[in-house]
Amino acid sequence: MGSNGMVTTAHPLATAAGIDVLQRGGNAMDAAVAAALTTGVVLPAMCGLGGDVFLIHYDAASGKVSSLNGSGVAPAQATREFFMNKGYEKMPLFGPMAPAIPGAVHAYFTALEQFGSIAPRTLFRSAIRYAGEGFALTHRGAQIIADNADVLAEYESTANVFLPNGKPPKAGQMFQQPDLARSLHAIAEGGPDVFYKGEIAKEIDRHMREVGGIITADDLSSHESELIDPIATDYRGFKIYQTNLPTNGLIHLEEMNILAHSELPRMAHNSANALHLMVEAKKRAFADRIAYAGDPRYVDVPMDQLLSSEFAKDRYETIDMKQASDEFVAGKLGEAVGDTTYLCVVDRDGNAVSFIHSISHGFGSRVVAGNTGILLNNRLGRGFTLDADHPNVIEPGKRTMSTLNCYLVTENGRLRWVGGTPGGDLQPQVNMQTLTNLIDFGMNVQQAAEAPRWSSFPGTDPGTLPNAFKLRIEDRVDKRVINELKKRGHEVEVLGPWDGGGQVQLIEVNPENGVLMGASDPRTEGVSIGI
Repeated sequence: MGSNGMVTTAHPLATAAGIDVLQRGGNAMDAAVAAALTTGVVLPAMCGLGGDVFLIHYDAASGKVSSLNGSGVAPAQATREFFMNKGYEKMPLFGPMAPAIPGAVHAYFTALEQFGSIAPRTLFRSAIRYAGEGFALTHRGAQIIADNADVLAEYESTANVFLPNGKPPKAGQMFQQPDLARSLHAIAEGGPDVFYKGEIAKEIDRHMREVGGIITADDLSSHESELIDPIATDYRGFKIYQTNLPTNGLIHLEEMNILAHSELPRMAHNSANALHLMVEAKKRAFADRIAYAGDPRYVDVPMDQLLSSEFAKDRYETIDMKQASDEFVAGKLGEAVGDTTYLCVVDRDGNAVSFIHSISHGFGSRVVAGNTGILLNNRLGRGFTLDADHPNVIEPGKRTMSTLNCYLVTENGRLRWVGGTPGGDLQPQVNMQTLTNLIDFGMNVQQAAEAPRWSSFPGTDPGTLPNAFKLRIEDRVDKRVINELKKRGHEVEVLGPWDGGGQVQLIEVNPENGVLMGASDPRTEGVSIGI
């Protein structure tokens, strides 16, 4: 709880870094970037300088909501013919040909230029300290490295960082990343040009040539972040803002639009009817994203139709409440027309940031770029397809559709909630569950984050689409409900009580007195701190 600011992240050290900035007079964006830089050090499997960023910013004075696309594009060599000629039938998921141009560093500085208030170099302090001096690995952090030790050993530069002395570090051990500390310090002093045009760009180029990658110095030097309008929809008196294309924010809003035509608030929470309805809404929104969405600079995406109430009503009316659908079927349009981490911040003036960043899969491409200490993403390999007729087919300069998305909710123009979660294609599903918990079922923020969770797969990753649908449900859901869902045709996998995935971070602004209430998902090691 707090009244003068709040930071909520998936790691205590990152939350503390953000709080330190707020206490030094920084605003929400300053604190968000400081926390993000720190998570890149203390949660290296999930995010970092080699990844990408999407965010939403709320300006309390004007009520204006803005967004930033900090994702990278495909390198100049990344043509469909290039991969086909090398014998690939689908995109390589890992390795030196899997990264897109990293967009995170440019995004940090662009966000600070637009919305920050203090010198950017001062926001790197915690990240540089924990990278250089080290930090004590949690049990979870040590386990993630140990579980991936075999793949981390594939590249010498990666093994040098994560397997000191050839072995995964233990819980409680001080984990140091001196090369990353030097890169962070260089960027803090020299700005984004150090990464995109200077010494770091040269080292990324050199190492990519050495290991068979395709990112070049020219690719890096041409990268730009993009300030864009968020997308939004109205839901039961609230306005939900989401990240725009190429993210999966579209899915989340279409899910909510479908549910808006239902009687969900009259159903019991996590009843068979409620879960069946939400799972079927998920399937339809995912199908439409797969069929119609791509980088809007390359693909004509009918966003107005996809987010219209009329389209959502048509999609809702295709739901059979007695039978699960067993395939992705996109809606018909009219003729006229994990892993990741999330954090959120609200400052003393009521400004807010919803911030998600990622290197895509856990440990990204698995390639650390030479002596930079920077782990590169695998967004290119994960997101694009070689299907020539697909809106997400790979092309140089194109952004892949991204699983990332985060939200911000207002009521009568005033901030009410800011939140999100990592988890790949789990994200729009968990975001839907969190907001229905808050809006339709009247939960407080911690209850909404802790409630039993479900997920339905496949999602949008091209490599998983041929798989049959499976509904995964935490075993805290009533067994009678699970049995009823099976009778309706859902193939159900029952998970442990807290194994449903996602790591919700959430802040609520009390509409009566402005007091901030934060929540951090017990499925991770995060913390929410208010001042």
